[in-house]
Amino acid sequence: MAFQTFSLFPCKVILLVVVSLLVVAEGQYKGFGKFYQVQDSSHRAVFEELWVTQKLDHFNGADSREWKQRYFVNEAFYRPGGPVFLMIGGEGPANSAWMLDGTWLTYAEKMGALCLMLEHRFYGKSHPTADLSTDNLRYLSSRQALADLAHFRTVVGEARGLANRKWVAFGGSYPGSLAAWFRLKYPHLVHASVATSAPVHATVNFPEYLEVVRRSLASENAECPLLVKKASDTLVERLKDPKTYDNITKDFNLCSKLQIQSEMDSAYLLETLAGNFMDVVQYNEDNRAFEGVPGTNITIKVLCSIMGDTSLGEPYARYAAVARLMMHTFFMNCLDASFSTNLRDMTNTSWEGSAAGGGRQWVYQTCTEFGFYQSTDSPDQPFTGFPLEYQVKQCADYYNISAEQVAEAVAQTNEYYGGYDIRSTRIVFPNGSIDPWHALGITQDIAADLPAVFIKGTAHCANMYPARSEDLPQLALARDHVFLLLQQWLKQ
Repeated sequence: MAFQTFSLFPCKVILLVVVSLLVVAEGQYKGFGKFYQVQDSSHRAVFEELWVTQKLDHFNGADSREWKQRYFVNEAFYRPGGPVFLMIGGEGPANSAWMLDGTWLTYAEKMGALCLMLEHRFYGKSHPTADLSTDNLRYLSSRQALADLAHFRTVVGEARGLANRKWVAFGGSYPGSLAAWFRLKYPHLVHASVATSAPVHATVNFPEYLEVVRRSLASENAECPLLVKKASDTLVERLKDPKTYDNITKDFNLCSKLQIQSEMDSAYLLETLAGNFMDVVQYNEDNRAFEGVPGTNITIKVLCSIMGDTSLGEPYARYAAVARLMMHTFFMNCLDASFSTNLRDMTNTSWEGSAAGGGRQWVYQTCTEFGFYQSTDSPDQPFTGFPLEYQVKQCADYYNISAEQVAEAVAQTNEYYGGYDIRSTRIVFPNGSIDPWHALGITQDIAADLPAVFIKGTAHCANMYPARSEDLPQLALARDHVFLLLQQWLKQ
C-alpha cells in the first residue's frame, strides 16, 4: 500500500515514507536501522543502546507483563538546568543518525538541552511480544505508544534528575502526530511540542494525497501530470489483454512473469509504479543523505524531465524509464510487483520476516487507527487502478479486519484526539506545501499558542533536516521561527 511510512526512516524518526509496499523493500534497501551505534568524527560520540522497562498493556492493571524498549541519549549540549528534548520514534527502527545531526540538535546546542530518542513499540529492536501475530498486534497503537512516552518521561526524568526540567517533544510525520498528542494528552509531562508534517486528522479514504502529487508535478511542468496520466491509462488498457503481459514484464523489469488473476494483482502493480512518483514528491529536495538514504538527487524535476523526453518514446515508455531509474538507484535487480508475494510476506508473523521492518506493523495501524489510504478515487489526479476498496481489502487479507471495522476505528481516533480541532497549547505545526501529507495537517494557526508554519515549496519534514546552503530562504526562516517559539515557550 502506498502509505508513507511515517517513520520508515528519515522523518520518521520518523516518518511517513511512501511505502508502496515497497514498504517491505524499504526496510531492506533504504538503510533503516543502520545507525544503532554511530561514531562521528567531530563529536567523537558513540550512542549506546539503552533500555527502559515498559508494561505490555498500560491500560490493564491486571496485566503485569513487561518488555524492554530501546532509547538513545546525547548529552553533548546539556547544560545544568537546561530543557530536555525528546525525539519520538515512529513506524520503523529508530535511526540514531538523528542523534548526530538535524535541526533539533541545532536548537539543543543553543538551549543547552539534553537529547533523548525513544523507539516506538513493535519497531526496530523494541519487541514487546514473541511475534507479530494479529493477536499480539492489538498492543500496537498510538495510545499505547503515548503511554510508553509518559512512563519513559517519568522514569528517566526521576533517574537522571530531570523530573522538574521542561521537556519538549519532537517528531515528524506519524511521530509528529504523536508529539502533538503527547502534549494534548499528557500536558503535565511535556511542556511543548514540535509536530512536523503531522497528519492529525485520520481518514479512511485519502484521495487528496494524489491530488497534491498532481499539483506538485504541475508546479514543475504543467504537462508532467498529463503525461503521467497518459502513461498510467495506457498501462491500465494493456493489463486488460493477457497478450501484453510478457512485454509489461520486460518493460518494468518485473521479478516474475506478470499474472493477473484478480483485481488485487493489477491494483498492486499500478500502485507500486505510482509509488515512484509519490515517494519522490513527498521527499522532494529533502536532505536525507545524512541518514545514508540513497537517491535523494531524484527530484520532481528529474521525473518530469524523463516524462517529457520524447526520445524515450511514448509516455508509457517514459513511465517505464522512471521505474527502471528508481530500481537502479535503490540497487534493485528487479521489481517484485506480485500481490501473492506481498500477501505471503505481510502475513508472516515472525520477527525475522521481510515485512517485520515495519510493513506489517504500520499497515496494521492504518487498519486499526488511521486509514490514510491514498486511493485513486479522485478525478483530479494522474493515476488509475487502486481504489479504496482495494486498499481496505488488504486489512481483511492481512488481519481479518473488515471495512466496517476500519471505518469505526478511524472515527474513534478522531473522537479521541480531536482531528483538526486540537485543543491544547504550545504546539507548533510545520508543514511543507509540496508534501501531500499537509492535507491532513494543521496549515493555519488554530490559536496564538497553536501556530502553523506552512513552508511554500518544501516537502515532508524538510525543517527537521540539517541546514544546507541550497535550502530555500523560507525554509531557513521556518527553522528560525520554530526556534523563537521554543525560546518563548520555555520561558513560560
